[in-house]
Amino acid sequence: MLNRFPAWKNVLIILVFLAGLLYALPNLFGSDPSVQVSALRGAEVNELTLTKVKAKLEIENIQTKEVESGKDNLLIRFENAEQQLKAADLLKDELGDNYTVALNLAPSTPEWLRSINALPMYLGLDLRGGVHFLLEVDMAAAVNQAVERYSGDVRFAMRNAKPAVRYLSVKNGKNGLTIKFRDEETRDAASELIGKEFRALELKAEETVGSFLLTATIPETEIREIRRFALAQNITTLRNRVNELGVAEPVIQQQGDNRIVVQLPGVQDTARAKEILGATATLEFRMVDKDNDAAAAQAGRVPLGAKLYHERNGRPVLLKRRIIVTGDQVIDAKSGLEQQSGSAAVYITLDGVGAKKMGKTTQKNVGNPMAVVYIENKSETRTIKGKKVKVKRKVEEVINIATIRGVFSKSFQITGLDSTAEARNLALLLRAGALAAPVDIVEERTVGPSLGQDNIDQGFNSVMIGFVLVLVFMAVYYKIFGLVANIALAMNLVLLVAVLSVLQATLTLPGIAGIVLTVGMAVDANVLIYERIREEIRNGMSPQASIHAGYEKAFSTIFDANLTTLIAALVLFGFGTGPVKGFAVTLSIGILTSMFTSILGTRMFINLIYGNRRVEKLSI
Repeated sequence: MLNRFPAWKNVLIILVFLAGLLYALPNLFGSDPSVQVSALRGAEVNELTLTKVKAKLEIENIQTKEVESGKDNLLIRFENAEQQLKAADLLKDELGDNYTVALNLAPSTPEWLRSINALPMYLGLDLRGGVHFLLEVDMAAAVNQAVERYSGDVRFAMRNAKPAVRYLSVKNGKNGLTIKFRDEETRDAASELIGKEFRALELKAEETVGSFLLTATIPETEIREIRRFALAQNITTLRNRVNELGVAEPVIQQQGDNRIVVQLPGVQDTARAKEILGATATLEFRMVDKDNDAAAAQAGRVPLGAKLYHERNGRPVLLKRRIIVTGDQVIDAKSGLEQQSGSAAVYITLDGVGAKKMGKTTQKNVGNPMAVVYIENKSETRTIKGKKVKVKRKVEEVINIATIRGVFSKSFQITGLDSTAEARNLALLLRAGALAAPVDIVEERTVGPSLGQDNIDQGFNSVMIGFVLVLVFMAVYYKIFGLVANIALAMNLVLLVAVLSVLQATLTLPGIAGIVLTVGMAVDANVLIYERIREEIRNGMSPQASIHAGYEKAFSTIFDANLTTLIAALVLFGFGTGPVKGFAVTLSIGILTSMFTSILGTRMFINLIYGNRRVEKLSI
């Protein structure tokens, strides 16, 4: 009895091994310490920027390895971290506030490998370095925004009731509204209307000298729901923003009732990360108040039902208080160029509710001007009386005023932006969603690449020590069969790294632990097969028949053992957090690759050694 594989099967196994070797190769080239220059609002990266950067580095005698000019950024590679850090400080001073200068680790994979999409694995925060943030959601602001929404909706409901309910004023309080009326009859009519339209509000009638008040309070149960939604919405928004910007395998999860943990592996520039995470840019669409004078309003006489804003050139403009649509009703946003003028534009698509509101408003206001308000919440640290104090500032600018020429609802465009870069940023933030409430960074931590390198070195050493010990044991105990198992074990490691690289999975310290465990488990299948072959030889079977029976009879045991381990790994992945998921991923892939190499790989080599000849004794 001879043991042979068909030629096609041998070729297929060899091709899998070669492909694994090719796609694992990029991990040997490492990364270059780099500086990435990106433009902020109103600026752009062009040939002038490139010339400026090169000139500054040459003057300071900083040697660069390579300068790559991308579509929206520059990537400058250096030989070592010392030159990288020095260059980053110089370029921050040279380029000013209109550019972000970020530290980076750029893969040094050759172009021929990149052309076939052979890329290195992503490394987690504990291996590559990166930034860790603890964000606190401003729950008071979330409640205030809910009060503001109720204020606008209540005003709109009273004005549009038939007959209209006339009120003197609506004032926003801590958790509700206080509405003032001329007489008791009007107040009662308002109470009935609001109670029917806004069932969640708790209403209470009060009287003071010469006025009749109605207090509408948001109940505690709804306030808790508002806070819970704000936290959940912010987590979703932050995840969308990070995904849009291409940060690999971020960790974004809730901590406590009002905090969010964000980890961004590979990002070393905390300023850029803060800009990504803390930006609260959104839009409001309001009708322009044509009936009142904006200059008079700026002098202090703002009419009822209107609000004073300024355009970017400083000119005052008076808008109606009622908000038509807000940024959180935008379901898609794309940047582009306006066809007639060629200026930057953002093409907006609204959800069903927003489209309905916009359709009704434009139908009633053809020929009237509508304004787009750009809103950004900023948190700055200032030194006041020798102490650092966080100051919150809300920037509201009118970026566009246009006359409504026809009825539109779901899709339209806005212009008035400074540049195409700003249009892209605004589209990104709108597409990812507005934060439901502002966030403050209460803790930030940068994990340097040197600490990550120490972890990589220790992890590599643990894999190698385990690998060598297994190699020695198998070679001594199983002789030629042990050497074949060692070759399969090496190929198993190569295939495991290749699959992780192709999937662009993130390798963390727990992931390395999964690889170490895989090294130990990978030879289990060979031990079962070889012991079965020995048993068959002891039972008097020929060497060739023993090899065949060993592989055939051991398969079901190997399959069952690996299947139960794979199920356990999938459960860990389904219910575990970030580090546990990393361990589960490497363990799962390791189980699949080890079954391939231990069963098919070793069988191919054993067939090549013993399969085509008659032997009286096996070296096992």
